[in-house]
Amino acid sequence: MRFENPHLLWLLLVLPPALALFLWWASGRRQQLLAQFIQVRLLSALTVGISPARRKIRSGCLVLAVALLIIALARPQYGFDLQRIEQRGLDIVVAVDTSKSMLAEDIAPDRLERARLAALDLMQRAKPDRLGLVAFAGDAFLECPLTFDDTAFQQCVRALNVNTLPQGGTAVATAIQTAQAAFKESDHFKVLVLFTDGEDNVNSDGALAAAQAAGKAGLKIFTIGLGTAEGTLLRITDANGNTDYIRDPDGNVVKSRLNETLLRQIAAATGGFYLPLRGANTVETLYEQGLAPLPKSEGEERLVRRYHEQFQWPLAAAVLLLLAEMFLPERKKSAVQSPPSKVKAPAVAVVLIGILLLPIAAKASPSSALREYRAGNYTNALQAFEQLAQANTNDLRLVFNAGAAAYRATNFDAAQADFQRVTLSPDLNLQQQAYYNLGNTFYRQGELKFEPDTESLDAMEEVWQQAVKSYGHAVELDTNDSDAAYNLGFVKQQLGLIAELREAMRRAKAAADDAVRRNEYHRALEILEGFNNPIAAKKFQDYIKKLKDIDAIVTANQR
Repeated sequence: MRFENPHLLWLLLVLPPALALFLWWASGRRQQLLAQFIQVRLLSALTVGISPARRKIRSGCLVLAVALLIIALARPQYGFDLQRIEQRGLDIVVAVDTSKSMLAEDIAPDRLERARLAALDLMQRAKPDRLGLVAFAGDAFLECPLTFDDTAFQQCVRALNVNTLPQGGTAVATAIQTAQAAFKESDHFKVLVLFTDGEDNVNSDGALAAAQAAGKAGLKIFTIGLGTAEGTLLRITDANGNTDYIRDPDGNVVKSRLNETLLRQIAAATGGFYLPLRGANTVETLYEQGLAPLPKSEGEERLVRRYHEQFQWPLAAAVLLLLAEMFLPERKKSAVQSPPSKVKAPAVAVVLIGILLLPIAAKASPSSALREYRAGNYTNALQAFEQLAQANTNDLRLVFNAGAAAYRATNFDAAQADFQRVTLSPDLNLQQQAYYNLGNTFYRQGELKFEPDTESLDAMEEVWQQAVKSYGHAVELDTNDSDAAYNLGFVKQQLGLIAELREAMRRAKAAADDAVRRNEYHRALEILEGFNNPIAAKKFQDYIKKLKDIDAIVTANQR
């Protein structure tokens, strides 16, 4: 048994104990906050059914899952195969245009897919050669350093899409410079194969100048043109499957054409040649007539150990523990709950408006509805109050009580609808309490929308903004309502923490990008993995995986 990243095992001495200490502190802090925000006489009633043992089991699952995840990240390996590597060949960097113009369908199925297939075809023919991959649009990024590992190269090629790089445009000059920086050995013959439509909308003169400078430095460029000279209109499909044309800032439909003139000039400036990607023999012609005759770098054969990865076992165990932690509830089911009350914490209960016995010809009566509510049968109370409200449409107090019962029954959508209706009441006191409970409802709805990803964070933030507005109206109608004022400040504080999290993620991403531009892939990986937050981990997981693959390749090549 060995570990590919043994240095990560030191985290076992830090993260699990730190997490256990934090969970212990958070549990104590939770109790302190409950004591501050909720009246002492109500605390035991509001926390009925909560099992301390279940909380400890959930915390234990979380700590153990983190320990197993660290072990999985350290990449345990057991057993190996010996692989013979022939180190005599060319150093070839493949640069693929991933700008939106590559979505054009003037060659089937589209330009980008044909470029991916051609790059993989080149990989099959260039078995003795080292291959690297550069993706470029308005900027360029070294997706895969030069390597003999066909699997790594293939995975990087298949992952290419028009969202690989966030900056739009086509910067051919930057792609040439990034590819040139990928060649580390000065005595090896350097080749760049450029797959693009040639529409350099960043700096076409700079592209030719960059090619001339690269040619003088010993880089030979072969350009492969994708598309047709007639071109086609660019279309894009959104997440809902709707198709529309890509438009410029003025609203005009964008038409993309193959710029063969620029591609011929770039290739000629370095002693290479240009080929349009048409038919099935383009890559064969490129390799047989362009690449195969070039001088190969000399090297000796060597046997390389390919270790068998075992990270999947601790990873699977960690996932099972996280699922157990997620689905094991803290609260035991209870048939009876506490009477309604109004307290300070965001986990506030709703206010129930008492109703006098009314002469209503209905199956339910105000007294029976109140009895159901006080007995904790909130679903029955909701049905009774809804019947009463339908029978007496002018009494919004009944609608308010229906909303209170819906809230207690965790039917927050129904509670929201009822409280919003009551906010139109001419009774300012009733209207103020409706706004207060509407804020409570929005807060709970926001909590339910939360998952460890940025999309659900956006949804939660949007709903909590509605809670802030509702609490704000409640405070305006009654400036002496300390509960509404407290909840207003609390939710604003939570929204501020969300904003701080977004800013921290932005700074971490910027720092990682800066490290990548300096080819410090391991440093970039440390920055993103050091951002210990489940939302950030979800947002950066694809970037982290890509950096891990590149870091592994770079580390292997440096040995």
